[in-house]
Amino acid sequence: MLRGTRAAMSSDSPLDIHATVDALPGVGPKVAAALARLGIITVGDLLDHVPARYEYEHAEASIEEIEESLPGEEDAANVSVRGEIAAIRTVPGRRPRIEATIEDSTGSLRLTWFNAAWLMRKLRPGLEIVVEGRAKRWKGYLQIANPKWQVAEEVEGARDERLRPVYPASEDLSSQRIEAFASAALDILAAGSGIVDPLPAALRRARALPPLARSYEQVHRPVDRDAAAAGRRRLAYDELLLLQLGVMMKRRHLRSTLRAARLERDDEIDARIRSRLPFELTPDQNRVCGEIAADLGSERPMNRLLQGDVGSGKTAVAVYAMLLTVARGHQAALMAPTGILAEQHHASISRLLEGASVEVGLLTGATPPSERRDILERLGAGTLPLLIGTHTLFSEGTDFKRLGLAIIDEQHRFGVEQRSRLRRVDEAGHVPHVLVMTATPIPRTLSLTIFGDLDVSTILERPPGRTPTVTRVGTPEKSEDVYGFLAERVRAGEQGFVVVPAVEESDAGLADVEGHRRRLVAGPLADCRVGVVHGRLAANEREAVMNAFRDRELDVLVATVVIEVGVDVPNATMIVIEHAERFGLAQLHQLRGRVGRGGKRGICALIGEPTTEDGQRRLDAIGETDDGFRIAELDLEIRGPGELFGARQSGLAPFRVADLANDLDLLRIAREDAAAWIDRDHALLAPDATSVRRRLMATYGDSLGLGDVG
Repeated sequence: MLRGTRAAMSSDSPLDIHATVDALPGVGPKVAAALARLGIITVGDLLDHVPARYEYEHAEASIEEIEESLPGEEDAANVSVRGEIAAIRTVPGRRPRIEATIEDSTGSLRLTWFNAAWLMRKLRPGLEIVVEGRAKRWKGYLQIANPKWQVAEEVEGARDERLRPVYPASEDLSSQRIEAFASAALDILAAGSGIVDPLPAALRRARALPPLARSYEQVHRPVDRDAAAAGRRRLAYDELLLLQLGVMMKRRHLRSTLRAARLERDDEIDARIRSRLPFELTPDQNRVCGEIAADLGSERPMNRLLQGDVGSGKTAVAVYAMLLTVARGHQAALMAPTGILAEQHHASISRLLEGASVEVGLLTGATPPSERRDILERLGAGTLPLLIGTHTLFSEGTDFKRLGLAIIDEQHRFGVEQRSRLRRVDEAGHVPHVLVMTATPIPRTLSLTIFGDLDVSTILERPPGRTPTVTRVGTPEKSEDVYGFLAERVRAGEQGFVVVPAVEESDAGLADVEGHRRRLVAGPLADCRVGVVHGRLAANEREAVMNAFRDRELDVLVATVVIEVGVDVPNATMIVIEHAERFGLAQLHQLRGRVGRGGKRGICALIGEPTTEDGQRRLDAIGETDDGFRIAELDLEIRGPGELFGARQSGLAPFRVADLANDLDLLRIAREDAAAWIDRDHALLAPDATSVRRRLMATYGDSLGLGDVG
């Protein structure tokens, strides 16, 4: 699993794991292209493409042997049989079916498939196939309903009893063919130079890990499920170890080579900052402010993640950190993912600092050119202490005189690479302290992976006055009642959101923004002022609509998930989410957090008809708990890390084997081993780390910014 960079085949071996898959017998350009679409380029990629599951495969029996073993209609057995198709036809009806008869030298057997008209294009009389399924007698005939089947010439020899791997496959490439290629690769590698194991033998012994070559055998050709699990564990460990080595190498490098300004807190500064805040900080906020102040008081650059549930008071903590920075003669900047959110931060922080001598600037894509020039000049001169904005804050041409603190809101929307761009050295040789914030609670496993280079502070309690939002789940038949209640809230002087999954009308029958708005104003919300906002609107149009809603010029806003993050309208008390089963669990929780922010209890109405077990689990969970941390763990279980945060955005390469929802114990072991390894070999330059370092640079060198390490 831990391999070096992709390279040509070595000259002294017919094949190695760095060779491209077209070096394997039977892999021509078309097959190589089909494998590439599955992410398989090299032989090593093929061996890392592990089975999704295993199925028990029965030894082949003759039709006569099956007949004799099932004398009565109550008898049934799982069987595997080979035969030639004698006849095949389509039988119409309420449940149309395909019926085929296969024969061998001992008898005949009927096969039935329901709702499988496509089989008529694949199967034909005279074709020999191998089928597997549950055989029983029905009306005197021996038959198998909905059997699995394979063209006989693709099956090497007669089947024996075995555990068969089932691979993630595609329309162009069956699981059986992938199995054949993986098996061929193992045979050729074993006959040649074999597979070099990059892990030191002492580490393998300490963790009871099988050698890499044996692990591949266990995964692709298991003798039993225990062997398959042991092989998978080794491959998953390798993936987790690799990421932890990268995260810890980067963390150590930052701490040992970069310096930040010491922004020490004293009692006078602390009292002055608190006097600016119009409320008492909660115990959790006080604790986190203490953690941040300790970091700021050190010349080792702060690299901290602040996470808290929706409405937990993270902005107040951010303001505390910014004012501490300004009190020590440095500048502070807060970067938001959207112009709307940047404007809201600017407005709320300006309100908090009303009457103070601290000026707060705003820089977004909508800032007029003359105002932008003025802001940039004052930044460079050091006369503008606080700046709120979007990613333009850290683009070329935006130069701070003495940037002491950079705060990034909604961290997962920026990613590791963008975070590393903040490490600009100023004229004093200092880099800024960095605080990243998220209202999407990070499951423990992800905090060790995507955000493993960060220290973590967590706010668990809500400030006084924030009451949980009431959540109700209903089917589309309840829509009329839901919108009737929303109209009542509007008549009472309140506002509401309606969230739909699609911008335009789709074939899937999903509610779209404009179409849904038209239906609402022609029906239950006829007396309401209803606006629309979505991601395809130009930024200035979007901000104009949001400002109109915030200023109460609109009663109801029909929107897509563009309102998911940070939209703060205290008068909004109700949110309706259409097709709720289409949204992720954490996403639903974020949307729910848009209401009930002004003292009145919020109401969240989820309308949906789940067609999958996962969809039902999401709606059940969101209706039962408002604990964002519990929801984050459930969302990771259901959707996986790739969908939850986006592999590209986060900088986390997608794992082929490791499962973060179920491999937490293995992750802890890998983290412990990585820490010990980096302690003794900071940059992985020792001889026993050569192949591990090569693989690390190929996988995470860019996303973790490891090019300057070692």
